[in-house]
Amino acid sequence: MSQKRDYYEILGITKGADADTIKKAYRKLAMQFHPDRNPGDKAAEDKFKEAAEAYEVLSSPEKKQRYDQFGHQAFGAGGGGGFGGGGFHDMNDIFSQFGDVFGDIFGGGGGGGRGQSRSKNSSRRGSDLRYISEIILEDVLKDSEKQIEFDTEEQCGECAGVGAAKGSQASTCKTCRGSGQVVRQQGFFQMATTCSTCSGSGEMIENPCKPCRGAGRTKTKRKIKVNIPAGVDNGTRLRVTGEGEGGYRGGPNGDLFVELRIADHEIFEREGDHLFAELDVPYLQFILGGDLTVQGLDGDVEVEIPRGAKLGDRIKVGSRGLPSLRGSRRGDLYYTLQPEFPEKLSDDEEKLLREIAELKKTKVATGKGSFFGRKKT
Repeated sequence: MSQKRDYYEILGITKGADADTIKKAYRKLAMQFHPDRNPGDKAAEDKFKEAAEAYEVLSSPEKKQRYDQFGHQAFGAGGGGGFGGGGFHDMNDIFSQFGDVFGDIFGGGGGGGRGQSRSKNSSRRGSDLRYISEIILEDVLKDSEKQIEFDTEEQCGECAGVGAAKGSQASTCKTCRGSGQVVRQQGFFQMATTCSTCSGSGEMIENPCKPCRGAGRTKTKRKIKVNIPAGVDNGTRLRVTGEGEGGYRGGPNGDLFVELRIADHEIFEREGDHLFAELDVPYLQFILGGDLTVQGLDGDVEVEIPRGAKLGDRIKVGSRGLPSLRGSRRGDLYYTLQPEFPEKLSDDEEKLLREIAELKKTKVATGKGSFFGRKKT
């Protein structure tokens, strides 16, 4: 008779491993040597049984303590809680007892028993929701608040999510015995399908709740106010905890994720925290320089036009851009200069300009009219 292997060695863990580590180690081996993945492989079947035996002992605090103290002798000549010790009789025994560890990997069919008892009617968290909200560029300048409205589902208040009318209750489905699935086995192969009698709920409702029609859920329109911090950007996601879909059977609500879209601005373009705009400068200031009061995103801005500016020159106005989402500083504002000419000259203006042209010995056209000839569009 061969000597039994150490349970810690089988699972590949140390003696001081905690419960979560033990479970993860067993799950990994169970997936690797599961009969459905190794049809007809006797060696894989033996390893699957061996791992189940080790987990059966080490997952129990009481059995683990006895094993740590006395080894395999703690459970008699046959060893631990496995096949030799009478804990498991066949593969179904393993599936029944530890199906919750790996049943989800095999669609519920590889587990059976407790793994399938988690029907859709058990308590669980609601789903997270996504909402897209459009704001304008001015909203980015400071913290703001916006009200949004959306449709969602929540637990029926009349029946507390059970689906049965007050004074009655749901009964366990006799076909699937509350698991929500029907399991058929052929040798080591198992196939799980949704129970057709209860549609996977695991329960039968004789007297359904009228407001939710037995669904245990009702649709609702929700209005909430969302705080939007200064400095947000296109695609920024704000998480509003507990404002998602309502939980199931007393479970917590999901979260709401508000994704921001910033509308295009008619004047300014954004690059990070900086703003950019084109600035039309009267042609005389463009040549001679001077101060100009122009529109900024948050009020008037004083701009100093340098003498002899050139087309496309850029002027920086410090700290008049957008605030940073992660700091207290503001970006800068940049104006790209372009000359602005009048649509029509007065007689005096044209006379003076012709004198300048003559002084510079520059040939110019004769006659009156729209000398600069450029109209604003």
